[in-house]
Amino acid sequence: MDERLRDLAGALDYRFRRPALLLDSVTHPSAAGERGRPSAFERLEFLGDRVLGLVVADMLFQRFPQEAEGDLARRQAALVNRDSLARVAQALGLDRALVLAKDEGDGRANPGMLADACEAVLGAVFSDGGFEAAARIVRTHWEPLISENAAPPRDAKTELQEWAQGRGRPLPAYAVVDREGPAHDPIFHVSVTVEGESAAEGRGASKRIAEQAAAAALLARVAR
Repeated sequence: MDERLRDLAGALDYRFRRPALLLDSVTHPSAAGERGRPSAFERLEFLGDRVLGLVVADMLFQRFPQEAEGDLARRQAALVNRDSLARVAQALGLDRALVLAKDEGDGRANPGMLADACEAVLGAVFSDGGFEAAARIVRTHWEPLISENAAPPRDAKTELQEWAQGRGRPLPAYAVVDREGPAHDPIFHVSVTVEGESAAEGRGASKRIAEQAAAAALLARVAR
């Protein structure tokens, strides 16, 4: 096993029976194409996303027995988003293990790419060692993130909706203004309007994130 993969496996505190799975999980599809081999990256990412979501949901369910579904959902959304995944990926040293195509440039610093790879690594552990092996890693590396926030994260879209309704105005309207970047790492530009107010815009790696950013920008303006 390559030294960088050994370091990553050590940070995970997991010994792969099938080391090829770990290599697949850190080999970006573009790099696999350059090497003339099929890519399992996105399939492992799909699997890891589901494992992460379930384990984090269970952690929150046990940790906050009095919280309503909406509060738990906001906590989970913040814990499994791109930025949280990228933080865990960097803590594991996953950025150093990534195998990228030559034209990807400084992809190791790209939060979206790190987040995708982090999910793929979790998928590889699940595929190699089963649910409990992957769940142990999630519990270890997401527990500190859960402990950072005593209260559920604020949901800017919900706050903006409540602000508009409280003033008898129609619901906020969101629209995608632009999309840039490659298909695997897009950046969305979204605008939001509320009757009687000029539009505000936000950017993000998904429409949901961009909508939240736009809502937060408009809230910041009307709250002045």
